[in-house]
Amino acid sequence: MMKRLFSMISVLLVLVMLAGCGTGGSKTPSGTTPTPGQGGTGNGQKTYRIAYIARAQSDSFAAWLANAVKEEAKKYPDIKLDVFDGQANDDKENSMIENAITNKYDLIIVQPNNGEAQRPYVEKVVQAGIFAITTNARIDGIEGASSVDANPYEQAAVNARLALEQVPQNAKVVVLNGPSGNFHADERRRSWQVEFFDKRPDVQIVGEQIANWNKDEAMKYMEDWVQANDRIDAVISMNDNMAAGAIEVVKDNPKFKDLLVYGVDGTAEALLLIKEGKMTATCLQNAFELAEKLLDTSYKLLTGQEKKIDIDIGNPLITKDNVDEYIELLEKAGAFK
Repeated sequence: MMKRLFSMISVLLVLVMLAGCGTGGSKTPSGTTPTPGQGGTGNGQKTYRIAYIARAQSDSFAAWLANAVKEEAKKYPDIKLDVFDGQANDDKENSMIENAITNKYDLIIVQPNNGEAQRPYVEKVVQAGIFAITTNARIDGIEGASSVDANPYEQAAVNARLALEQVPQNAKVVVLNGPSGNFHADERRRSWQVEFFDKRPDVQIVGEQIANWNKDEAMKYMEDWVQANDRIDAVISMNDNMAAGAIEVVKDNPKFKDLLVYGVDGTAEALLLIKEGKMTATCLQNAFELAEKLLDTSYKLLTGQEKKIDIDIGNPLITKDNVDEYIELLEKAGAFK
């Protein structure tokens, strides 16, 4: 009798323990993809490793974009992001891409220094079975690679169309270019040719150089041009960083108080220069929007929602008439820290 009673009690205890195991916290079903901001690292889901290889942190826009990508990645608890600085050097950047392949990252984002120089290395990423995204500027024609970018032709065109009305007759202008072979540099220069120079044969280019997106290089060229020319009516720059360098050279010279200066990127520095009346216009290349789309694209690729994505952001023109709106936008996003 006692043995039977003991057996019944034992069975009841086992049943209670099993019921307790089934009433704990909720679990993510096996194979379910966690949503950004839910689940992720520490809850049993996969952690995705992303390498972001920046062109050069010394470039104001590249630095802005890299920092924006870091901030955006914090919204994805199941993504671990590592950022590397290519230092505007093809060999260094290519070596970093190879190292990222060797270290078996799940996805590699490349901001090319020179698209054609990085092309074979991004192809290696795809061949290794790793997701690849090129950005700012995209490298076209790599089968299996995705891209998040802007339209560089239109970025320059919105400036060039404005310059058609603003640049005086028989003007003398100087041109600051990005690296040869870079998609954005080449397309912006082509756009200026088609949208402005071909329509304004009266305009004379008295100086044109590749300043590699670099402010210091632009300053050196501008110093030479100022000494060699009796007047310069406009600076046509393929990015804001070089435009700011040209402005720095002549900022205290009353001879250049009416100088027209055009750029691209919409950096915090450029917006303040427009506000002060020292720069004429720029086209916003919104690093925050690029970063948002880069992480969203990465997540969709990594979780199997998409196999390939190519997407562009918009190209708003910024002048003295609307600069306050964009200063407010960047202030809210913390770009003036």
